[in-house]
Amino acid sequence: MTGSTRRIELTPGYILHHRPWRDTSRILEVLTREPGRLTLFARAVRGPAARLAPVLQPFWPLLLSWSGRGEAPQLTHAERADGSGPLPPACVMAAFYLNELLLRLTTRHDPLPALFDHYHATLARLRGGAALQPALRVFELRLLELAGFGLELETEAGGGVPLAADGYYRFRPSQGLVRARAHEAGALAGASLIDLREERLSGTRALEDARRLLHAALAACLEGRPLATRAVARSMVRKAAQS
Repeated sequence: MTGSTRRIELTPGYILHHRPWRDTSRILEVLTREPGRLTLFARAVRGPAARLAPVLQPFWPLLLSWSGRGEAPQLTHAERADGSGPLPPACVMAAFYLNELLLRLTTRHDPLPALFDHYHATLARLRGGAALQPALRVFELRLLELAGFGLELETEAGGGVPLAADGYYRFRPSQGLVRARAHEAGALAGASLIDLREERLSGTRALEDARRLLHAALAACLEGRPLATRAVARSMVRKAAQS
């Protein structure tokens, strides 16, 4: 942003994260369609009398307005963009995972309208009852592509040989997909990779291979830094197993 005051009115956006600021305010990390990801200061939005408190919720499509200079302008207005209902409870932790990925793999003030549309569509599919695991894998795949870390799922690394449905492969972050033997630990089925490329994941093997590949690719982008939402999800699974 420049040094002059900038005003933005009613642009589509989502809240990715928020944290308290002073007594009644919050600092919001938001994803918007045109300006991209940015930080907003939201004054007087905490407490029972705060008018905007019920509106400023994650996963709801919003229309946001702000004004100010510098890297973190002030929120001036927010309203629901449509009548979308809440996410199914089983999808809420996964949606927080999507938010964390966006926070980690995007930079502020970098417009990525296609990524915003993909995030919006993924939440809509989850609200509509879409299967969770295929939706997560497709989101991860497109996020990597749109953030500049796309996977090569057409050919083997090095030689340009097309992936074979009956072949097996290993993923090396610095190279891509290299040939492997079927019995090798961690080998990915070619049919699974082709299904992922075509975004038509179904079946246990295809979903598990896609999960392992995409998590390895994300780990390389994150340079080994763990994701908090994965740790929380694992803890919830352990507690459920013990109860």
